[in-house]
Amino acid sequence: MSTIHTTDVLIIGAGLAGERIGVEAAKRGLSVIILSLVPPKRSHSSAAQGGMQAALGNAAMGKGDNPSVHFMDTVKGSDWGADQEVARIFADNAPIAMREMAFYGVPWNRVKGGPAEYYIKGKKQTITEDAAKEGLITSRDFGGTAKWRTCYTADGTGHSVLYAMDNLAIQLGIEVHDRMEALSIIHDGGKCCGVVARSLRDGSLSTYLSKATVIATGGYGRIYGATTNAVICEGTGAVIALDTGIVPLGNMEAVQFHPTGIVPTDILVTEGCRGDGGYLIDKDGYRFMPDYEPEKQDLASRDVVSRRMMEHIKKGKGIESPYGTHLWLDIRHLGAHHITTKLREVYDICMYFIGVNPITDMIPVRPTHHYSMGGVRVNKDGHAYSLEGLFSAGEAACWDMHGFNRLGGNSLAETVVAGMIVGERVADYAQKCRLEVSSALSEKFMKEVSGKINGLLTSKGNESVPQLKKEMGDILTHNVGIFRNGTDLEEAKKVLKNLLKRSRNIKVKSGAKGGNPELTAALRIEGMIKLAMTVAYGALARKESRGAHTREDYPSRDDEKWLVRTLARWPKGSDEPKLTYEPVGMIDVPPGERGYGGASIKPMKKTISSYNAEVDRLQKKNGAIQTAEKIGTRIKAGLWKKEVK
Repeated sequence: MSTIHTTDVLIIGAGLAGERIGVEAAKRGLSVIILSLVPPKRSHSSAAQGGMQAALGNAAMGKGDNPSVHFMDTVKGSDWGADQEVARIFADNAPIAMREMAFYGVPWNRVKGGPAEYYIKGKKQTITEDAAKEGLITSRDFGGTAKWRTCYTADGTGHSVLYAMDNLAIQLGIEVHDRMEALSIIHDGGKCCGVVARSLRDGSLSTYLSKATVIATGGYGRIYGATTNAVICEGTGAVIALDTGIVPLGNMEAVQFHPTGIVPTDILVTEGCRGDGGYLIDKDGYRFMPDYEPEKQDLASRDVVSRRMMEHIKKGKGIESPYGTHLWLDIRHLGAHHITTKLREVYDICMYFIGVNPITDMIPVRPTHHYSMGGVRVNKDGHAYSLEGLFSAGEAACWDMHGFNRLGGNSLAETVVAGMIVGERVADYAQKCRLEVSSALSEKFMKEVSGKINGLLTSKGNESVPQLKKEMGDILTHNVGIFRNGTDLEEAKKVLKNLLKRSRNIKVKSGAKGGNPELTAALRIEGMIKLAMTVAYGALARKESRGAHTREDYPSRDDEKWLVRTLARWPKGSDEPKLTYEPVGMIDVPPGERGYGGASIKPMKKTISSYNAEVDRLQKKNGAIQTAEKIGTRIKAGLWKKEVK
């Protein structure tokens, strides 16, 4: 007989977004349980290095910054794929969240008044910091931004913030059940009632019943063969949402590749390296990015830098190695003190994982899968489409402030900003509703999960999970990567569909129910392939180039046809996802040139007013749940025209 737990708020994922939501709910006096694959302080949030964006304007190079400038950078960075109201909510609340994190104990780097030396666009410059600002939170430069606004703690920002947040969760008495994996959402087709979860320790199944359930499981990078993501980032939260058959995933084709994954491990070295003055070098020792992007150079947005790097490699300018072709990242000129203090994790990673000393040697890098702009589609309150009581936040969610390309520093900031905003809505919801679940309903989902496990343990199949993973990762890396085209995507679609069929014929050699990594992997692989299919199907259907989605056969951004968000659902019994589309959200800033990247644009023919008039109706038609306040309320119409200079 399984264990049954009840709680007001159930959170799946103990990273920054999940814990920040838990803190908000616990402060209201609600009971909170967090499920996590690993102990909270080992969540992937701790791997984030560079920083969190917030328009504080304390540093000299951030002077004149304000939320409108941050909002505009975010919209442009998204290639106009973002929900502009959510981008405005984010930009307005980010400064509050950063100061709140300082109150909770995050040791932000601070302004030190007087002259200081920086490398800007490859040249050493002296900047005088305002003595009156001394002691305030400082910031560094990041890609795609008009001002320096990335708050940081050396290059261990995620680590610092997660530890502070986890300590607060402990103080508030939040229960964390680690080594637990949610395998199925309990729902009646209209309302979410909790989940069925499996212990990774002993294989036992438990039922968790809740008023509000939150998916905060991070990204799904491990579907790609080469990724900066941790081994736990296999999209478990997105899979259980997709398996409901009614909750859609949004913009799954929007996949970000980071310019600087180190070779051969693909571990990330932060954008802070280039923000602090590092630059990319080719095999001839030539600094090539100023040729491609004269204004932003090495700090154009991530999608642009990754494309330019691959273009340069295709011209024969890469460095050949036993692990593939790469380029160099040079930070030697920053000096030993800077590297071992403000970039100390980069130093450790290079020394320990590839034996390169970045003080004296250049770092081998190449673009590597890094981030998922897509995820569980939610409204601005974080409420999932089509299923009342289910919420999502962080990388697991498509909130959607990133559109088709996120700016560095915006995602880590999103975890605590969305955690704060969505946490309030989750608490509001949980305080108003009652926990009413039919025992027959929860038993139904328990039996389904138990049956799947028993089926794997007794299967006479001949398929291997590692082999399926390898083939999935290879086809995504080669056919659904930085550059895409119809022929490659059709091939990916065909291969993945066959892999899905094969995933239902797996042989699990070990019969142990608990402590069995082979069984755990077998339980995940079908869902991972489904996620891969939503990426490939969405990319094939979207016949344009926008942000990180680059179609060689459709090189223009097409705002007339494709200023829409892809929604992917997986109907029960189907062997492929069903795609529908909704407007990206209400528009305040009309679509225009990003200012970097060199792409052509087919403008929309509708007026902004006629476009906006349809947004709410069409999103509700696609499953959007009514928001706590009217859609568009947080848009400050035209403010960017006055404040962005």
